[in-house]
Amino acid sequence: MSKDSQHGKWAVSSSDDDDDDGSSAHPTRGMDRNAHPPVASQGTRHAPPAPAAVPEVKDEADDPWPAAGVKDEPDDPLPVAGVKDEPGDPSPVAGVKAEADLKPVRATPSPLVTVSEARHAAHDSQLNPVKYESPLAGKRKKDQGESGWALSDSDGDDDDGVGNKAKSPPRRRAPSPKAKKPKVEQNERPPSPHGRLYYIDEPDDFFETDVPCLNDTYRLYLNKVTGLDRKYNTGALHIRDILSPLFGTLKESVQFNYCFDIAWLVEQYPPEFRDRPVLIVHGDKREAKARLLQQAQPFPHVRFCQAKLDIAFGTHHTKMMLLWYEEGFRVVITTSNLIRADWYQKTQGLWLSPLFPRLPDGSPSSDGESPTHFKKDLLEYLASYRAPELGEWIQRIREHDLSETRVYLIGSTPGRYVGADMDRWGHLRLRKLLYDHAIPVPDDEIWPVIGQFSSIGSMGLDKTKWLAGEFQRTLTTLGKSSLRQDPPIHLVYPSVDDVRKSLEGYPAGGSLPYSIQTAQKQLWLHSFFHRWKADTTGRTQAMPHIKVYMRASPDFTKLAWFLITSANLSKAAWGALEKNNSQVMVRSYELGVLYLPSAFDMAFFPVQKNPFPVTSPSKAFPVPIDLPPQRYCNTDQPWIWNIPYNQAPDTHGNIWVPS
Repeated sequence: MSKDSQHGKWAVSSSDDDDDDGSSAHPTRGMDRNAHPPVASQGTRHAPPAPAAVPEVKDEADDPWPAAGVKDEPDDPLPVAGVKDEPGDPSPVAGVKAEADLKPVRATPSPLVTVSEARHAAHDSQLNPVKYESPLAGKRKKDQGESGWALSDSDGDDDDGVGNKAKSPPRRRAPSPKAKKPKVEQNERPPSPHGRLYYIDEPDDFFETDVPCLNDTYRLYLNKVTGLDRKYNTGALHIRDILSPLFGTLKESVQFNYCFDIAWLVEQYPPEFRDRPVLIVHGDKREAKARLLQQAQPFPHVRFCQAKLDIAFGTHHTKMMLLWYEEGFRVVITTSNLIRADWYQKTQGLWLSPLFPRLPDGSPSSDGESPTHFKKDLLEYLASYRAPELGEWIQRIREHDLSETRVYLIGSTPGRYVGADMDRWGHLRLRKLLYDHAIPVPDDEIWPVIGQFSSIGSMGLDKTKWLAGEFQRTLTTLGKSSLRQDPPIHLVYPSVDDVRKSLEGYPAGGSLPYSIQTAQKQLWLHSFFHRWKADTTGRTQAMPHIKVYMRASPDFTKLAWFLITSANLSKAAWGALEKNNSQVMVRSYELGVLYLPSAFDMAFFPVQKNPFPVTSPSKAFPVPIDLPPQRYCNTDQPWIWNIPYNQAPDTHGNIWVPS
């Protein structure tokens, strides 16, 4: 069928229907076939399940400067060794044709690195930048850009063998004399119009030398970003700060994550803690696992725990640190991978727990619980790994007092769940917490829902398939009030121009792997899109890898709740209902924390207008993005990683030709 959008016009084949990705190949966990799911009694309205199809892949990519052995975030439609493909795309463009018959671009993978193609393209673009040439240098084609996407010129039309001419993205080739990149000194990057400070590595005063002034009311922090005015990093944290003696005398640690650069990670620990035991929890298999183990060979204090991924296309995407000190215990839940690029010029966030003291000897393990049941939920999440390596950590948590915690834990763990187990994980877990603990507000039908993420999965040919069918029902739950008219939904995702003007330039798009194959099939989604803007935190030019969801008042001065998580806009991350809503299937491990005003003895969270610099604790909530979100205009396009952009240079004077 043909579909039009204010952000593009495509010829989409009817074979591209997003089908139910449920399968009976894996046993159901928590099975109770006679139990009735709690969601049914809450008046949930869902679209009927569609026919079975290839499972959905969870989308996400991260690092434009991949290190050897680093695996990229899971969301790329085209297979690279060790990387799963996009669901419903058995071939790169099966059943999908763009207006210009655009073919997907395949990056050349490094033999040493298992990363997504988006990251390969970003890495290639930074190693071999293609300089921008003025449009006057060559004749433009008349129909260039009719599709609404930034399609590039080619040197000539290629015959597709059936009498149709198709525009193909230009292939990267050796620069011609007129396109030759300027010479730079060894180890330097290309010149920037903004001067050398635009690229600077961490300055001398970047890391904390004294206990920093932190807003410990909510314990929500952004990562530091190089190249910003100092005030926007005052109250932000780098991984080296978190692991420093300022926060405790470290004895052991666990690092849960998706991407690892082991050598870089070890360097982030201070010298006095650098040989303390570290357990790495990962989801890599086969060749990727072998590469990860190879990275750790020089570091005998590093051990590994492999997360079980029993459902196809699932990933271990949780990002958490467990830190055991001589003084106590701490939990850090973040959005950053354990690679340098994620802690350099991207917008990231984290929740840093208080220092939890040890309980008196002989105390029951149930002691030290918080009003939000954080201790029980954390223990349950760790138990879901069924990993002996985590046994000693489960026991340590039982021995500590976590009663000061005011946030709720929201995790996803792979499995198929029925009955009472349905609301343990994913978006149904969020729904239950909002139903039980959120405070209803008058006229809540005009309180918008805001979702911000760095990757997008396949959600079907219309919004009822998942987004409005079940996920919106979760996001709009607000206490035990009756169902109301659906409120506005604002989805924040960077436009092409946001990426072009970013600190990293076009290569920042390697961490935003929304593919042309997925975008073609859900043009309806783009009408929900809003620009990435973060002037209030100084991070508009630092592309987001953070993921936040919230419910705001109509004037955007108050919040009914706020969530920071590793979960992108993806069914694999949040879960999807199956079998006439009697079962929920979750593919991936994810983790986040939910802030509810009731846990802080408040009716709502007032939005903080200027979170930086942090000078003292505040009751106002430090929202990382600008409110209200700015809707895409007719000329804005969502960033699509695997098509070229050569109409305008980025901040480094380069164009994007991912081939």
